[in-house]
Amino acid sequence: MLDLKLVNARIRTVDDDHPRAHALGVLHGRIVGLDATVADLPARTTVDCRGAVVVPGFGDAHNHMAWFGQSLDELDLSDAGTLEQVYDAVARRAAALPADAWVVGSGYDDTVMGGHPHREALDRAGGGRPVWLKHRSGHMCAVSGEVLRLAGVLDGATADPEGGVVVRDASGVPTGLLQERAQSLVTGLVMPYPVAELADAIGRASAVYASEGLTQVTEAGIGRGLIGRSPVEAAAYQLARERGTLRTRVELMVAADNLHPLDAHHDDGITTGIDLGLRSGFGDDRLRIGPMKIWLDGSLIGRTATVTEPFCGHDHSTGVYQNDPDEMRRLVVAAHRAGWRIAAHAIGDAAVDLALDAFDEARRTAPRPGVRHRIEHSGVVRPDQLKRYAELEVTPVPQAHFLYAVGDTMAEALGPERTPWMYRHKSFLDHGLRVPGSSDRPVAPGAPLLGMQSMVERLSRDGAVLGPDERVTAEQALRAYTIDAAWAGHDEDRRGSLTPGKLADLVLLSDDPVEIDSGRIGAIDVLATFVAGECVHGADSLGTVASVTGPLPQAGV
Repeated sequence: MLDLKLVNARIRTVDDDHPRAHALGVLHGRIVGLDATVADLPARTTVDCRGAVVVPGFGDAHNHMAWFGQSLDELDLSDAGTLEQVYDAVARRAAALPADAWVVGSGYDDTVMGGHPHREALDRAGGGRPVWLKHRSGHMCAVSGEVLRLAGVLDGATADPEGGVVVRDASGVPTGLLQERAQSLVTGLVMPYPVAELADAIGRASAVYASEGLTQVTEAGIGRGLIGRSPVEAAAYQLARERGTLRTRVELMVAADNLHPLDAHHDDGITTGIDLGLRSGFGDDRLRIGPMKIWLDGSLIGRTATVTEPFCGHDHSTGVYQNDPDEMRRLVVAAHRAGWRIAAHAIGDAAVDLALDAFDEARRTAPRPGVRHRIEHSGVVRPDQLKRYAELEVTPVPQAHFLYAVGDTMAEALGPERTPWMYRHKSFLDHGLRVPGSSDRPVAPGAPLLGMQSMVERLSRDGAVLGPDERVTAEQALRAYTIDAAWAGHDEDRRGSLTPGKLADLVLLSDDPVEIDSGRIGAIDVLATFVAGECVHGADSLGTVASVTGPLPQAGV
């Protein structure tokens, strides 16, 4: 007897051997058959989908789960259009807090407001409290004078961290803006966060993800480093799993800052890694260690990505490397030799060159066919670099919805000649590469259907088409968030398509993202989400859009 059977559905399997189906059977968390092979089999639970669309569960190959979950409990500044709105929001939050409490906000965008919040204004708005406002990019923040005092910046006791900038005015006085690794001056005051608190945040994020059809995500950097929350951050994911609040499969990228010299046997060639020699692949299909994450440069929004030609109208700036380029290259090679997959954050084309050079050296010194190293974001990729991606078999991981969320300011920074190189997609496909869907949430909204719409349309918020030659079909966009996202994690044999034998991760949708008008893809309703055949979203409302016979299998959340 089947555990679950879906009938009268419009199923897009994303499997070329059996692309469409109307019935699907699940047993012990896996798909056991389609159409005639399961149509007459009894099932403990049968869902008459009444024509609803069924697709594989969505994957997000690059997101920040704990960061997003924490932001849900912080002062939301994503809709602030002026600096005064930010200051007013800070004042309202401060009025409800104890005198010594921190005011923490997130999601502000200086390109919308015309500037960054200033420390003196934050002192006034916060009533002298520490105020910490995180930029939507994650690559900078604005803080009050009290935070700078606590960090030893105002009295000159603390130097600018390497790879970071404490922004100062013409008189040399800090403005409150901290860029890149200078943010460690703040995080050093508040981190590490308690594991239980992080587990709460992960649970909040996972509930949102399930409601959007996400069944697997890759957390892009845990532990120490630019966005790490705690040196023992993996324990928070384990705790969320034990609590039953982790509704999505998670792959954890380990930030390069966590790697250190290891005294392994000489024959092993493992000179760099984390304790016990754990590396990419350790864990199971619910929670496991993924690639090593290394940040090479900054952000395109903040003009700190490293580019070969200066940004337009930005004092001839070519960006900021996070560390000495030779040192970062050596770390990539050492991690490769130790068996890690590498995810290199490279947004500017100069950083992309550095990543490609490092992967080339790694491949020559220690061949590992099929390793699938990645370049996260691949934000500005010159035409001549496309061939190198293909030759080195490097996976690009761009975020298409950036084009809508912040594409106008990015295009302004690059100018008309380089805008077509921005967050490419079709060019990568044309070179034989696979492009997994991803969001970089909370930098941009992370709903997969919004990402698919941006892949197809490439529209900015102001209505400009950014790189029209990089648009892809709706079917290619669906593949990006399903089978290609699975492929990026070496999981294409276990998930990503509705194929017998694979994990029963699937989503019921109100409409077909391939057939609907592209401008409506993002508005499709996610009716229900299943992980391993268990309903993790939509159980309470599924009966209003479908006919459910028998007890609906539900995860213990």
